Amino acid sequence: MAAVAACAKSGKQGQQPRLRADALRNRERIIAAARETMVEYGAEVPLDEIARRAGVGNATLYRHFADRLELIHHVTLSVMSRTADRAESALAEEPDAFQALRRFVHAAVEERIGALCPLLSDGIDRDHPDLLAARERLEAAVEAVMAAARDSGQLRTDIAVGDLMVAITQLTRPLPGWGSPRTESGGRCLNFDQFVHRHLQLFLDGLQAPARSELPGAAATLDDLRRRS
Repeated sequence: MAAVAACAKSGKQGQQPRLRADALRNRERIIAAARETMVEYGAEVPLDEIARRAGVGNATLYRHFADRLELIHHVTLSVMSRTADRAESALAEEPDAFQALRRFVHAAVEERIGALCPLLSDGIDRDHPDLLAARERLEAAVEAVMAAARDSGQLRTDIAVGDLMVAITQLTRPLPGWGSPRTESGGRCLNFDQFVHRHLQLFLDGLQAPARSELPGAAATLDDLRRRS
């Protein structure tokens, strides 16, 4: 998730008027539909397909989002916020610290982080205030889950937030053609989610202490990932 960001014109996001309840629902439907269609088709999915999926007209979409980059910006913020919510809920509700980590990792799959990362483009404003705030909240939430598991003695000590998020990103990246209605059934991997959760479970077992091997290199933070990208 270190790379998950999108470009929007500076100042647009902080100046939006308060929306009526129906307008807010439309906005949320558009963002949700954009997440779904961009996972299926990629960032260049036609905006009219997003509007159709959201059940609104094209004019409604453009009233909320001036262009594709602004919409991608808000999709990114939504994914980061929802992922942070899942980390915070897991830590607050699970009595066992490592079970909280397991719950978060499996829940993060539903955000399709691996499929959404390719939304990034050369026009990204990585230092947009909204993005920085969302990224800091997400990093703090995931680190809190990991710290609790580490303090309980159940999480190996040579793992950091960057390691975890890269693994989730890689393991949730869909296979070519997965999820696209345009792909013939013969080219799809059936029950893809089943395999994702199986592989995540194997990964999580490898995170438990005591460690069975020494990892090469050093634990990666999100700052490390940003510098390398």
